[in-house]
Amino acid sequence: MTQATRLPLPLCRVLVRQGVTAQDAALYCAPALRDLLPDPLSLRDMELAARRFLAALKRRERIAVFADYDVDGGSSAALLITWLRHFGHPATLYIPDRIEEGYGPNPPAMRKLAEGHDLIVCVDCGTLSHEAISAAAGTDVVVLDHHLGGETLPDALAVVNPNRQDESGDLSHLCAASVVFLMLVEANRQLRGEGVSGPDLIALLDLVALATVADVAPLVGVNRAFVRQGLKVMGRRERTGLTALADVARMDQAPTPYHLGFLLGPRVNAGGRIGAADLGARLLATDDPHEAEALAARLDALNTERRDIEARVREAALAQAEARGLDGPLVWAAGEGWHPGVVGIVAARLKEATNRPAVVIGLSAGEGKGSGRSIAGVDLGAAIHRVASERLLLRGGGHKMAAGLTVDPSRMEEAMARLGELLARQGAGTMGPADLKLDGLLTSGAATIQMIGEMETAGPFGAGAPAPRFAFPDQRVSSVKVFGNGHMRVRFSDGTGTVEGIAFSAAGTALGDALKEGSRLHVAGRVEVDEWQGRQRVQLRLEDVAQP
Repeated sequence: MTQATRLPLPLCRVLVRQGVTAQDAALYCAPALRDLLPDPLSLRDMELAARRFLAALKRRERIAVFADYDVDGGSSAALLITWLRHFGHPATLYIPDRIEEGYGPNPPAMRKLAEGHDLIVCVDCGTLSHEAISAAAGTDVVVLDHHLGGETLPDALAVVNPNRQDESGDLSHLCAASVVFLMLVEANRQLRGEGVSGPDLIALLDLVALATVADVAPLVGVNRAFVRQGLKVMGRRERTGLTALADVARMDQAPTPYHLGFLLGPRVNAGGRIGAADLGARLLATDDPHEAEALAARLDALNTERRDIEARVREAALAQAEARGLDGPLVWAAGEGWHPGVVGIVAARLKEATNRPAVVIGLSAGEGKGSGRSIAGVDLGAAIHRVASERLLLRGGGHKMAAGLTVDPSRMEEAMARLGELLARQGAGTMGPADLKLDGLLTSGAATIQMIGEMETAGPFGAGAPAPRFAFPDQRVSSVKVFGNGHMRVRFSDGTGTVEGIAFSAAGTALGDALKEGSRLHVAGRVEVDEWQGRQRVQLRLEDVAQP
């Protein structure tokens, strides 16, 4: 690759790992949205959905947006509300309460919305909501979703979903916000055919990028272009809500996928997890600076509270899972009173710790509400959907990497055993610890800001396209400092240069115990540029060490 393209060796290692050929390297390193954007009409029901949406606008009908309470749902809702605002047309936002109503449309809410609206658009939900959508009789319902569909579709006017059973699957990697964006592309196209200009859609890509990263959608195909362009849009700080949230999160540099996934996304999610469900969507949709500041401050406080709740549930869940055994195809735990807003995060932590699909269930009022996270190559959503179809679960569904479920506590053990059987058929029980996949070796002197910039052309990095990871062989650790909540700052060198490393939450772990001043170690992690007060330096996000 290096000989054929004359590109730097570290960059070529990343390109080869991603399956990029020498002929495609230039285009891959400069993905253009116009080249990668799929035809919206390749999705079933898209033309009808866009036409009905435009008809509601032209006739000044009352539109309600029913959205999920997570980042993808909130971003999807904000996309529609922002687009309609361009024409001075309001929309009613409805986000269900996670505890009282649960995920997705429910009959009482849909019935009430139908009484006062002419069109209901369900975003990031609705594909499996047969009863709820039927309850909206007399009002048209359009579903824009990406969750795995069943054998039959609800009685909606249109169901646009790349994961419908009758779709090709070519766009299965899209999150709901991307599906909404494609619908707006088609709406703009229909408007142009009538000689009318629609809103600037490129300016909406910051919301699509946020949803794509926060929903852990794989950064492949058009998703790469969405995130890449969306980060540029976000960097302009033109969206009132995101600007306020970035400030409260103390972001002091250009946004990256890391910021979307670990700083902004959790704060947007905090409202739906433990606060008012609509806070995140309202923040993303508002154009009022004062409202944005107040919402951002509230979400930041809720996120701090969420972390405390999560820590307590995580400790209890890990102890329970260890007692049950961590070597099977499924790791799971359930507890009375565990907050349903954090069970998904805790499931993700169990998955990371065990390299197994994980499910965590909160029990309350005679019902269990749980969330699951999966590993590469294991389709958890399909397995949970199968268990639900066998009536071992009250409800269940999702996508490959994340899913939700509701279970009768009396059938929980049976349901989890069946789920484990289905996951074992996919090979979930045969995997050992997660491999630390390396893209090559570097000396300390080779890790430069220029090299990192060159590698970034293969980005953005995230799910489905992990950031480059390198090993630095035989390094001498010159200093170790503990700061914050058990984080460690390390400096090491091999004589060719010096690199600063940071190991998050490593104090008291095997990794932290190995980091001693004067020791010699092979170190491995992700190389990045750290910015502080306008200055840049190379930093290794340290993940593992080994004895020479």
